[in-house]
Amino acid sequence: MTRDRRRGARLLIGVTLSAALVVGALSSPAAAVRTAPAHAAPLTATGGAPLAVTPAKLAPATFTHPGVLVSRPQLDFVRAKVTAGAQPWKAAYDQMMASSYASLSRTPKPRAIVECGSYSNPNNGCTDERQDAIAAYTLALAWYVTRDARYADKAIQIMNAWSGVITDHTNSNAPLQTGWAGSSWPRAAEIIRYTYTGWSSTDVNRFATMLRNVYLPKVINGSNSNGNWELSMMEAAVGISVFLEDRTSYDKAIARFRGRVAAFVYLASDGSLPKAPPNSGIDTSAEIISYWQGQSTFVDGLAQETCRDFVHTGYGISAISHVAETTRIQNQDLYPEIGERLRQALGFHAKYQRGTAVPSWLCGGSLNLGLGPVTEVGFNALHNRMGIAMTNTQALTESQRPAGTNALFVAWETLTHADNPS
Repeated sequence: MTRDRRRGARLLIGVTLSAALVVGALSSPAAAVRTAPAHAAPLTATGGAPLAVTPAKLAPATFTHPGVLVSRPQLDFVRAKVTAGAQPWKAAYDQMMASSYASLSRTPKPRAIVECGSYSNPNNGCTDERQDAIAAYTLALAWYVTRDARYADKAIQIMNAWSGVITDHTNSNAPLQTGWAGSSWPRAAEIIRYTYTGWSSTDVNRFATMLRNVYLPKVINGSNSNGNWELSMMEAAVGISVFLEDRTSYDKAIARFRGRVAAFVYLASDGSLPKAPPNSGIDTSAEIISYWQGQSTFVDGLAQETCRDFVHTGYGISAISHVAETTRIQNQDLYPEIGERLRQALGFHAKYQRGTAVPSWLCGGSLNLGLGPVTEVGFNALHNRMGIAMTNTQALTESQRPAGTNALFVAWETLTHADNPS
């Protein structure tokens, strides 16, 4: 599990960077790449017309349900494909059903206090909570495809077990843990609540109270740690707000999400330096470069954690796509606004994940790979729905099918989003 990189440590490193290094790096030949990388064409719809970027609307007056990451039309598409034995959905479904998350004999392991420290030390209920939340979502998907009530009932059992016990998350990784588990719970709850009749109103209300009192306060105000933290936290906040039909929290989460996306993925249009996270206090060149893991050359698609590792970068990219997908379902589509950053981030990291040689100006010439099963949602939205060519992302996505789960908050996205037009 990732650790909290406190701002003070970042600033201490940042001030050691000399002005000469900053100026020299930004004016070097390599830095000029930022204005014309090979993958920097403007985001366009099918037919080549530039997409308009419009301000996001306020939360919907009427929320769409199920409406967190997957919609009813998307679920209907998946069910039809699996029933017909079509690929890659059937293989993805079989993979999901063979996993422990789909087991009808699963015993949930709730606890009142989930304590999560840096690097999972201590790990008091952290893995159990995340895996039970993913299991509830897995079982909800299994219910929808099979219409076998046993899967819905098992999902309900898991959700009821946790809602009756948990009261808090503690220790240094509490915000991130809450974000990860809090991203999966509303996906499961939305499917069960709005497609199955067996979840009692008493239990639904208790689950909603858990989300409102235990999860939402821990994530809604964000984090000034690495960007994947706040993006995952906003994913949870948005999903929870949809389930609760909480327009105020939804708007607050979306506003913070929009600011963080712009500060997580660089575009040449940002200028010579990436945007700083809003309200972070990171505002000088040295501080920004330090926050970007010491990287001083910026090109389209580079992310704030690229030079840390692709694993954590993938968490951020995944959360970006998940929130955008949910906004689309809620008729507030943010893809036109954040789609170019998402496209560039996917293409940039997919290229190196597939084996392109790392140039010396990028992260000292060495990358820690491991992007994970995080490309399906963004690729489907940008390539399949909007008709945008994404050669590297497509090759990586198709080579990784069926995409499974990262055991944190990403699960079964080949099944739910591969070539899904809905």
